[in-house]
Amino acid sequence: MSVHSEIKKVTTETLRKMKFDKEKITMLTAYDYTTAKMVDAGGVDAILIGDSAANVMAGHETTLPITLDQMIYHAQCVVRGVDRALVVADLPFGTYQSDPQKALESGVRMMKESGAHAVKIEGGEEIADSVSRLINAGIPVMGHLGLTPQSIYQFGTYKVRAKEDSEAEKLIKDAKILEELGCFALVLEKIPADLAKKVSESISIPTIGIGAGPDCDGQVLVYHDMVGMNKGFSPKFLRRYLDLYTEITGAVSQYVKDVKNVSFPNKNESY
Repeated sequence: MSVHSEIKKVTTETLRKMKFDKEKITMLTAYDYTTAKMVDAGGVDAILIGDSAANVMAGHETTLPITLDQMIYHAQCVVRGVDRALVVADLPFGTYQSDPQKALESGVRMMKESGAHAVKIEGGEEIADSVSRLINAGIPVMGHLGLTPQSIYQFGTYKVRAKEDSEAEKLIKDAKILEELGCFALVLEKIPADLAKKVSESISIPTIGIGAGPDCDGQVLVYHDMVGMNKGFSPKFLRRYLDLYTEITGAVSQYVKDVKNVSFPNKNESY
């Protein structure tokens, strides 16, 4: 019997056991109650309230503008809709990088005010003090290496990271540092598949990939991308399971026609 089928509430320990048992971990984003309820009912192991909410919910070009207050709001909505999945919330740009004490305060606010089960932060050795402060306070931390969208202006591109040997070596080193500090899992974003495989095999904590090949311990996608709500966004790593953009715009168009030609509401839809 799989870990997935026997567990009622997914915890950080569940994910570790799944890696040990070689059972793949599934993760999707959600930013609101209704979506979270559907994603949880679909059986995912973990739900990420990503700072990608800045893009798909608010229309920003990058993840940088979203605030801690806004992330807490989204996390509150998601937590209310979840019965089973582990809920992880991003700490947004500027809330943890420069000051471990600020990181702690941000993490405490997220956990206390939203009810999320863990936080995710981007970076390796350079944020070690912040990671330590959070974990020492009892806050579970998921790491994030590779393409780290909060550093997009430093990178200058969303292209694949760690193709060069020096960056790949640093990524492996950072993964081991995050493991030693006590992170319970690690997102690997947009790195070569062979490097992701090497990292996954060299650390004992689960790796969750996005654009990092099939050998990570799990996979994560942005919900809006996976169900095809984002027209025109087609990175190589994305598999669309629905085309909701077409479905929804078609339904709206039909509604507009029905109202205009007075076929909605009909007698059966009137009191």
